[in-house]
Amino acid sequence: MADPETNQTPPRKKVRVIACGMIAREVLAVNAQLGHDHVDLKCIDANYHHYPDRIAPAVDLAIRKAREEGYEHIFIGYADCGTGGELDKVCAAHAVERIAGPHCFSFYIGNQAFEQVGDEIMMTFFITDFLARHFEAFLIKPLGLDRFPELRETYFGHYERALYLAQTDDPELERLARALAERLGLRYEKRMTGYGDLTDALRPL
Repeated sequence: MADPETNQTPPRKKVRVIACGMIAREVLAVNAQLGHDHVDLKCIDANYHHYPDRIAPAVDLAIRKAREEGYEHIFIGYADCGTGGELDKVCAAHAVERIAGPHCFSFYIGNQAFEQVGDEIMMTFFITDFLARHFEAFLIKPLGLDRFPELRETYFGHYERALYLAQTDDPELERLARALAERLGLRYEKRMTGYGDLTDALRPL
C-alpha cells in the first residue's frame, strides 16, 4: 500500500528462501515471473536427496544463519523430501513455513492432483528438468551405474515407466529425458507441468 504522504509504495522486506538445489532454477524463474526482487535464495546441496537424514539438520543450520543475518521472513523451499517429518519439526521450531507436499514431483504435478493418482505412481520413476539436465552426475555416477550397469535392475527393476514432468518446454531437455528413460529401460512419457504449486507457494512472499 502506498504511503499517503509520499504516494510511494514502501519497499518489501527482504525474504530468505532456503531451498533444495534441485529447484534453484525454478525458484529463481518463478520469482522473476512474480517480480520478487526482494527475495534472496540460498540453496542446500541437491545431493542431500541421496541422504535425506541430512536435510533437516542442514535446513536448521541455514535458518539459524539467516536469523543471524537479520532475516525475519524465511521460507523453506522443500517438501518433506523423505525426511519423515523431521523437516516439519525444524520448521515448527523456527516458526517458518515450507512448500506443501511430500516431494517436488507432487508439487510440480499439483499436490491435490497427485493425491488422486492411483497405484501407477509406485511404478513410476519421475524425471524433472533438473534430473534431465544432470542425470549423469546426480543419478548414474552416484549409483555406480556407469561402472556396474547390471545394477540397473536392482535399482529400477520395479519401475515400468519414466514420467518426465517438464517445467519448461525445452527440446534438448526432452531429448535428455528420453535418453535417461532408455538408459533405465523404462517406457517414456511426458507431462508438461510448468512450476505447479511452486508458483502459489512463492506468490505471497
